[in-house]
Amino acid sequence: MTEPTTLQPVLLWSDGLIFLLVASLLAFAATLRRSPQTRQKWAQVFRSRIGVSSFMVVCAYVLVALLDSVHFRESLPATEHSADVHYSHSIRSVLDLLLHDMQEGTETTYSAPFAIYSFSKENMLDEQGRLYRDFPRLAHGGAHLADPAQRAGDILQRSAVALVRGALLAAVLLGLLAWLRRRRLARVGLPWRAVNLTLVALVLVSTWVLELGSVYHILGTDQVGTDVLYQSVKSIRTGVLIGTLATLLTLPLAIVLGIGAGYFKGAVDDVVQYVYTTLNSIPGILLIAASVLLIDVYIQTHPERFELTVVRADFKFLALCFILGLTSWTTLCRLLRAETLKISQLEYVRAAQAFGVSQARIIRRHILPNVMHLVLISLVLDFSAFVMAESVLSYIGVGVDASMMSWGNMINAARSELSRDPSVWWSVMSAFILMVVLVLAANLFADEVRAAFDPRGAGGRR
Repeated sequence: MTEPTTLQPVLLWSDGLIFLLVASLLAFAATLRRSPQTRQKWAQVFRSRIGVSSFMVVCAYVLVALLDSVHFRESLPATEHSADVHYSHSIRSVLDLLLHDMQEGTETTYSAPFAIYSFSKENMLDEQGRLYRDFPRLAHGGAHLADPAQRAGDILQRSAVALVRGALLAAVLLGLLAWLRRRRLARVGLPWRAVNLTLVALVLVSTWVLELGSVYHILGTDQVGTDVLYQSVKSIRTGVLIGTLATLLTLPLAIVLGIGAGYFKGAVDDVVQYVYTTLNSIPGILLIAASVLLIDVYIQTHPERFELTVVRADFKFLALCFILGLTSWTTLCRLLRAETLKISQLEYVRAAQAFGVSQARIIRRHILPNVMHLVLISLVLDFSAFVMAESVLSYIGVGVDASMMSWGNMINAARSELSRDPSVWWSVMSAFILMVVLVLAANLFADEVRAAFDPRGAGGRR
């Protein structure tokens, strides 16, 4: 009798950070009740159809990143010589369980989207043992079809089944949402039509991908036969994490130095200006490349600390987030310094100084709340910039570890595929589409946040 497989939970540093980030966002949402003015501005963001729809798309990406951050190791089969439980060196996630068919459905080499034959000819033997060259049948893509001519009808049939299942699931979710709307969300002025349409679209796309991805390679396979769609979905975690962590790492330096320089002026202002002017004089790509190479040297000289490939990739990934954060705070710092210089000359700030209010209290009560709109706008704008930065850095070889799935690594690996005849375009296209959707949704949401929080804005769009 086969013993049941046991799971050993694995918590990477990046896993802990993403869960801490989500918990912080939920805590921030809970604190909005204490500030009616801030709550009103966020309500303005979510009353916009573009704002609420783009937010739901970003939340869908974050959900995928969370599922890919619950890691575990499976137990190995017991042996006759040992009763101890040993675990595999391979670390998997909950997302891997959902995409099990895509992960396990590897081929020998390239295959086009929805193909059932390989993209390249191979040497094969016929029934008489004679050698010939032809396109071999894929081992997993469309392997359930007895006749290749049935592919089009099978795709249509499975698509219809997937859409029906998705429609049923969407109906359940819409019913639950309608119940919550009547009970607790009646006073929330959300554009419910946009919410419902976005929710239905996300559910239908998810069910369709899961249904057809289990038997076909929807976006083809790469050079080693790995499903391209699986790589693209697994890269979501890298994009979301590097966008959020690097952005959040820029905030403490930018806020402390920017407000300090603008409020205290004098020597403090001179030192801060000297630091960010010097940092801006160094080409950013060279500074990041040098820092990443130092991290590589550290990993090579301390191999005992990185026994697992996943641990090494996670360490390098967090180091890249830290490096991007340390080299990208200067723009926000300049904005906060200029805004603080203006606010510190206003009458209510001078009155507080005249009454002997401490400087820390003035900064906390009068300066910081009046510059937070700049922080929020920069926060959501920098997110998309860091997502694209990872792709550029990985393309030139100084990004995340090569073993870590990311859109940049996919584009880097596919750079020579476009020169083939015929070209292999689906790896680049897959990474491009998923990255563009995330960046576009983040930018649209950023526009709504800017319109709501910027005092000079004209209000959010409908």
